[in-house]
Amino acid sequence: IISTRGMLEPWALQHKRLQKTAMWSLYQKQILHFAHTLHATSETEATNLRRLGLTQPIAVIPNAVDMPFKPDITTDKPQGKERTLLFMSRLHPKKGLLTLVKAAQHVDLSDWKIIIAGPDEDRHAAEVKATIQKAGLQHLFSFIGPVDDNKKWAIYRQADLFVLPSFSENFGIVVAEALAAGIPVITTKGCPWRDLEIHNCGWWVDIGVEPLVQALRRAISLSTTERYQMGQNGTKLIREKYSWDSAAEKMSTVYQWMLKQGPKPDCII
Repeated sequence: IISTRGMLEPWALQHKRLQKTAMWSLYQKQILHFAHTLHATSETEATNLRRLGLTQPIAVIPNAVDMPFKPDITTDKPQGKERTLLFMSRLHPKKGLLTLVKAAQHVDLSDWKIIIAGPDEDRHAAEVKATIQKAGLQHLFSFIGPVDDNKKWAIYRQADLFVLPSFSENFGIVVAEALAAGIPVITTKGCPWRDLEIHNCGWWVDIGVEPLVQALRRAISLSTTERYQMGQNGTKLIREKYSWDSAAEKMSTVYQWMLKQGPKPDCII
């Protein structure tokens, strides 16, 4: 069984395409075809694996996420109190940070600050900071660098809204973490998170500046109490669908089926 972990998503394959095409032809395609079963974390990832000509069974099992605490903010912050919009992920071109900066130019974020947390990759942070400076938005953005697990959950807890304007994600674990922390999420349809709309815990928008602008305007127009309720919806979703017990049970049934010790599980396509 091979878990592809988003490495075969269309955006990922196009990034440094010549190098990856060579590796695919030399050995990766053969290794993947040899696998008995593939593991995808979403139906979207499974569909993209099929488009590469991989025909064996695929187990669709989402990632699991911790439930570190119960959110307890239930009332509006005092008038004039600054709100926090959080981005937490790798600082990489795929994550759409430049889209966020461009969108921020068209939204009244006078009562907000934007926290950018995560490690820099390929010196992308310098490009983002240059774009922020050119737009005159230095007062709005703060970069806090990589954070460990303990600090991560504290930062989630202090946020009012989470954004991941990514071009491509096979799952998007930070989306699940933000929901677990009780924060409404804005992300793109490059991420497999239709659940945001189904369960009223965020906004699932097209990729691009204008869709992000519209989502940001809707999100910041809500009261803290309304955003809190959306966050509660998200916490319930994670608890019921993305728990470690659920993921482990599904993976166990896949192993049993592969060893001919149990029936074909429902998660196999």
